[in-house]
Amino acid sequence: MTQVLVLGANGQIAKLAEERFFADSDVSVRLFLRNASRLGDLGNKAEVIEGDVTDEAALAKAVHGSDVVYANLSGSNIEAQAKLVVNALHTEHVTRLIWISTLGIYDEVPGKFGKWNNQTLGSYITNYAAAAKVLEESDLDYTIIRPAWLTNKDEIDYETTQKGETFKGTEVSRKSVADFVYQLVKDPTKEIGHSVGLNKPNTDGDKPAWY
Repeated sequence: MTQVLVLGANGQIAKLAEERFFADSDVSVRLFLRNASRLGDLGNKAEVIEGDVTDEAALAKAVHGSDVVYANLSGSNIEAQAKLVVNALHTEHVTRLIWISTLGIYDEVPGKFGKWNNQTLGSYITNYAAAAKVLEESDLDYTIIRPAWLTNKDEIDYETTQKGETFKGTEVSRKSVADFVYQLVKDPTKEIGHSVGLNKPNTDGDKPAWY
């Protein structure tokens, strides 16, 4: 039985991943979010904990006993959140962390799309790059996920690139990102210490198709 903790459990990708966890009898789920009422009644599918990652004591308590922590966090203070998450995992002797980031944090997005992405996201990229650096400088068994621009398409269709490689494509479905997270939870030895780009194949262009 794998005990997974989801931080930011009401996020769109997080909720899709949670559906996969709930359907798997070998995964035990703990959900951590600021407003627990937003999840509705989950019955006995998961343990729900209301709290904020900036509350160090509450975060450490949620992390306690976890095998995998999956962080689906956001905000202009994402670097500070990363530091708090790393500290909580150290405190509770948990090593496996899956972290959702964004494309462009290594200036790895090529051409006109890369220029458009940098201009559109601006400081968002800078903040997420700083958060990723916190993980990369830790001794945790982390995986950073860098999705392309997200769609709500009902599909699982993606390919990956690694840090140091040129990013591919312009889009990927949230369902695809959730699938990748689920695969990492099922085999926590995959992609340890890696920062992985995720995109739908054959979606190259100057910007996402809907812009």
